[in-house]
Amino acid sequence: AVSAVSALISNYQHIIESLTLTTGSKGIFDVTVDGEMLYSKQATGRHANDGEILELFTEKHAEGVTRYES
Repeated sequence: AVSAVSALISNYQHIIESLTLTTGSKGIFDVTVDGEMLYSKQATGRHANDGEILELFTEKHAEGVTRYES
């Protein structure tokens, strides 16, 4: 969970205004970026695969955007 959020921040902090990670009982795991649900474990019925959340964000919000370089 933390690695998914870390990857988003590391790569796209320059275009993300808000990022919310919601966890809770019964394995709730939701990632919301700029007010839009990006990933929900409840909706998919499974944990996200490695790199999946970053890939989803890139496809929906960052096509053609250069990744952040520190």
